[in-house]
Amino acid sequence: MARLFAAATRRVVPIQVRYVTPVAPDRAEPLVAAVYRRVEQDFGMLAPPIALHSPAPPVLAGAWMMLRESLLANGPASRAAREAVAAGVSRANRCPYCVDVHATALAGLMRGPDTAALLTGRLDELRTEGLSALTGWAGAPDRPPPFPPAHAPQLIAVAVVFHYFNRMVNVFLPDSPLPPVPGPVKTVLRRGAARILGGLAERGHAPGEAPGLLPPAPVPADLDWTAGEPHLAAAFARAGAVIDAAGDRVVPPDVRAMVRDRLSASVAPLPSMTERRWVEDAVAGLATADRAAGRFALLVAYASYRVTPADVAGLRARDLDDRSVVELAAWAALTTARHQGAAAARDWAAHQARWSR
Repeated sequence: MARLFAAATRRVVPIQVRYVTPVAPDRAEPLVAAVYRRVEQDFGMLAPPIALHSPAPPVLAGAWMMLRESLLANGPASRAAREAVAAGVSRANRCPYCVDVHATALAGLMRGPDTAALLTGRLDELRTEGLSALTGWAGAPDRPPPFPPAHAPQLIAVAVVFHYFNRMVNVFLPDSPLPPVPGPVKTVLRRGAARILGGLAERGHAPGEAPGLLPPAPVPADLDWTAGEPHLAAAFARAGAVIDAAGDRVVPPDVRAMVRDRLSASVAPLPSMTERRWVEDAVAGLATADRAAGRFALLVAYASYRVTPADVAGLRARDLDDRSVVELAAWAALTTARHQGAAAARDWAAHQARWSR
């Protein structure tokens, strides 16, 4: 059944991805083909959240490396704990697609009293204390961390990865990986998916196998929380380097400065982001030629679920091809995710300091 599921996802990818055209497996260049092989080998399927990056091969490799080394690779935190963090971050970022996938995988792993709530994404109804605490921390990491110090790098890594992927998925994928079918049919599909995803999640994977896809890179200061976990440090540093390079290539300098300045002023999305006027006021100071990129980057950073076809059309009007659109989105998404991860690491360190007094 898992093999049929994997084969089916290859057919689903071009149907689900919007705004850009993913690279077909039989037309993939060497780096894309290598990533596709590893994704199917380790993840069990060619997942659309990975494949949507394929117009930008180095970004594709970086995204896969971060996901593989944080969520899939063996480490101190259980896979159930990691899936709980993934689901909790996804709920906070209003990414129903990722909530569906990771809450369903968690249901397949747990097979307990929380199954019904997980299968419908009702994370606020979890009764298992550990799971409830992890999903709560994932959505508000300034809370006391519900895990031992040895688990911190891995769980912060998972949180960073899903701050990144939620933004990419909200832009390029639909609200659910499941087809629009009646409720009873959807319930059957969710239970079947839970069995498959839970079974795939139970497989162990050795850490450190993904970073070889990209050249070495130094670990920047905002990723120093990966210290002590070489496979995480290597994956995140290399992914960060290629996505930063993509940003340098395609994101206008004034747009990069604007996004970084606003992130440095606030970790959480601003309340006024619920109004599009906030975006228009923010980009008004940019050169006319840069406003479409600025608008898109701000939305990806702060409210990716509000990106519209008109926002992407604005990029196309400036002659951005598929690769450039993916790179712009990836830069804004990872810049925000790294900012969130550094803040989570500081909060975790502050809690540890208080406990040690």
